[in-house]
Amino acid sequence: MIELPIRRLREDAVLPERAYAADAGLDLAACERHELAPGERAIVGTGLAVAIPEGYAGFVQPRSGLAARHGLSVVNAPGLIDAGYRGEIRVVLLNTDLREPFVVDPGMRIAQLVVLPVPELELAEVEELPESERGVRGFGSSQA
Repeated sequence: MIELPIRRLREDAVLPERAYAADAGLDLAACERHELAPGERAIVGTGLAVAIPEGYAGFVQPRSGLAARHGLSVVNAPGLIDAGYRGEIRVVLLNTDLREPFVVDPGMRIAQLVVLPVPELELAEVEELPESERGVRGFGSSQA
C-alpha cells in the first residue's frame, strides 16, 4: 500500500473515496457550480491537491454513470497528474448531450482518480524497430 498525501485547498472540498472497497478509482467531487450547455466544456475545481509519490502518476477519468446517463465526459481522458505537480486537481468536463444542459453542483462526484506505477524509461534510438504481429496497421486494424 502506498500513502497518498492530500490537502484541502478549500474548506468545503470533499476528500475522495472509493464507492466500493475493491474499486480502483477514488471519486473526485466538484468544489464549484457550473452549468454546461449542450456541447460545452468547463474546467471544474475539486479544491484538492495531492502529492503523487515518485514512480507513480495519477489519472483522472470519467465516471461511467455520468457518461452513460448524461453524456458527461472528461475531455482529456485520462487527465494526467505527474508526481511533481502540487496544484489543484481540476477536471475538464464536456457535456456531449446535444439537447440537455448539465449542472455540476458542489459536492457532486464528477470524475475518478486512479494512481498507477509508472516505470522509469531509458530511450534507445535505433535504426529499425523489432518486428511484431501487428506491424504498422493502425486504427481499426483488428476489426474483421
